[in-house]
Amino acid sequence: MTLNITMYSRNGCHLCEQAEDDLRALQDQYPHKLAILDLDENPELEAAYGFEIPVIEVGPFTLKAPFDQKTLAVTLAAAQDRLKYYASTDDAAYKKRRARGSQISKADRFAAWFSKRYMLLFNLFIFIYVGLPVLAPVLLNAGAEAPAKAIYRLYGGLCHQLSYRSIFLFGDQWVYPRAAAGLDQYTTFHNATGLDELGLLEARAYQGEDGVGFKMALCQRDMAIYAVMLIFGLAFSLTGRRWKPLPLWAWLLFGLVPIGLDGGTQLVSMVLNSMQGSFWQTLAAAFPLRESTPFLRILTGGLFGLTTAWFGYPLVEESMVETRILLTKKFAHLAEK
Repeated sequence: MTLNITMYSRNGCHLCEQAEDDLRALQDQYPHKLAILDLDENPELEAAYGFEIPVIEVGPFTLKAPFDQKTLAVTLAAAQDRLKYYASTDDAAYKKRRARGSQISKADRFAAWFSKRYMLLFNLFIFIYVGLPVLAPVLLNAGAEAPAKAIYRLYGGLCHQLSYRSIFLFGDQWVYPRAAAGLDQYTTFHNATGLDELGLLEARAYQGEDGVGFKMALCQRDMAIYAVMLIFGLAFSLTGRRWKPLPLWAWLLFGLVPIGLDGGTQLVSMVLNSMQGSFWQTLAAAFPLRESTPFLRILTGGLFGLTTAWFGYPLVEESMVETRILLTKKFAHLAEK
């Protein structure tokens, strides 16, 4: 049976030329089809194999320089024995893998396309996701209520949309915090709207008005998360997707802990201070009512968005590099056929 051999090489590599001569000398004894991949034409192959060429892959076996013809022959013999063994068995999984490897499927073509353009799709999705909440107040200000309200409804299941924790456009202030936030430089939400600051449904339903302005369809924290993820994604793409992933401990410490503390203590204090009974009042005394500030929401949201993207995108890229290398090898072998 014929072996499929991949050799990673480059022009001017004398060891590569010797390995190619050795393979030709072994062709009659170990019939094979050879696909040579030039590292100079593929930066990802250069990064993976540049200091080890020639590298030969045959089945599950890999040879890295230096090696001689005898070592090469032993490797080809092992690959040939393995191939004969699987061919002699009624292994359905092996036959399926063999069949998949003998043709370029639509899934292969999609995987090759997606692995090269996934960041464009990610960035486009986040741009739309974070852009529509900004568009909502723009539409309201222009009098286009129907599409604006459709956006608010769409994002209503994804965010609390509390007005005193949202960003406003076209008004006297960009935020209208609750009095509990202690920001004397801003008119409070109650003073600006006349609505009860403890009425969650009213604060959620309020979208704005002339003078006050119109709120975005995502809260301050969510806007910061996705806006920073978009900025990081664009920077990651423009720099060639070469950044190493952020360590898990750094994501936990700088991304998860700040947002958890800011949002968690705020939520716990609200729940405890809304409960009736001496037991709950005792607990509430230990957790006085706390309202975070726009600065802290944006800061912790931005940190979470930055560390999440920095942790996740490079890991996705590592997976995509492996996919591109595998498909490059497969396409090269089928081109040889």
